[in-house]
Amino acid sequence: MDLLLQPCWLHGVIAAPPSKSAAHRAILCAALADGLSEVSPISPSDDMEATIRAVQALGTVIGWEDNRLKITGTGSAPIDSGTLNCGESGSTLRFLLPVAAALGANCSFTGTGRLPERPIGTLTALLSQNGIHFSSYQLPFNISGKLKPGTYTLPGDISSQFVSGLLFALPLLEGDSEIILTSPLQSKGYVDMTMDMLARFGVLVYETKTGYKTPGKQHYRAKKHQVESDYSSAAFWLCAAALGADITVQGLNSSSLQGDMAVLNVLKRFGATVEESEFGIKVTANQLNGCVIDAAQIPDLVPILAVVASFAKGETRIVGAQRLRIKESDRLAATNGCLQALGADICELPDGLIIHGKNSLPGGETDSWNDHRMAMAMAIASTRCQGSVTLHGAQAVKKSYPDFFECFQSLGGNFQVL
Repeated sequence: MDLLLQPCWLHGVIAAPPSKSAAHRAILCAALADGLSEVSPISPSDDMEATIRAVQALGTVIGWEDNRLKITGTGSAPIDSGTLNCGESGSTLRFLLPVAAALGANCSFTGTGRLPERPIGTLTALLSQNGIHFSSYQLPFNISGKLKPGTYTLPGDISSQFVSGLLFALPLLEGDSEIILTSPLQSKGYVDMTMDMLARFGVLVYETKTGYKTPGKQHYRAKKHQVESDYSSAAFWLCAAALGADITVQGLNSSSLQGDMAVLNVLKRFGATVEESEFGIKVTANQLNGCVIDAAQIPDLVPILAVVASFAKGETRIVGAQRLRIKESDRLAATNGCLQALGADICELPDGLIIHGKNSLPGGETDSWNDHRMAMAMAIASTRCQGSVTLHGAQAVKKSYPDFFECFQSLGGNFQVL
């Protein structure tokens, strides 16, 4: 889907959508529990459907009523076979692979888009060392065997999802296990979310100086769980407000463990005012000034923060973002290319970006790179351009925020489908 977006001023009140990261975790915990759980609200994005499809392949029964899932889990009962189609969802693959291994499932994993190219070798090597046989180390592949308890050593700067996947799986094993990290953990907030969700479903994991320890023979407990709202998606509206839009975002939890809650502090560092009240979070635009942003813990925010930086006075340096090259797109190259196409003064580095802000951008023609976060970031950028923006591949938002453009339009966004 190609869109022609016109400059506009967004205004109004918007409810943040449910957290995709939290929902992945809740659905998996419910699938591993004995009995009936209820998880809501759920947004029917492509990634959510991938996780639902995958746990169903492991024997879970799921009923979907409106935005509510009723999940009858299978506990730790093994299955003989199944095909887990992970779509383009890295979370689905990296969480479900260790879990299937812990269940002793003889099954197949497939994926689409860029997922087969995204690195998973560290995780497959660990599982191979602990009882799992792979038909191939690149998607698609079959696995067989049963995961053994023990010590799992891996670097912390590749993917926090590897750590989360192991934390879901290791408590199911017969003995105790330990995860040892050989380098500092990046995107730690996502692992904190995993530990919190495990605890809510009755599973305990302990953080240590070098990683994590988990007792074996644990059981997930079924429960009714409400999914919190998503800072990662809300960041697009919050950043639009920092650029001058009059938007109040409702539903966000001020004590959330989501790492992308850091967007509020980054916007304050740019110079915006952030007010939290019973009515929601309101960001007010002031004179924005460039700053240095270490993106090691907040990589998903880089595209939209780069948009803010494109309109901030002076230089902004985004560093520590090398892992963005292995996302749904090479997000450093994508962010650089998209914003250059709109007229921004931006330079790509091996691990980040340098941006010199301007009062406005001329607009132009750009592409989503089949990346949901790029599509949403360019839509927000279009609101501050002097001319129109042609955006190719806008349908990429279906991966995480399928009604983004409906929400954009409800706030005054001006576009037409080409």
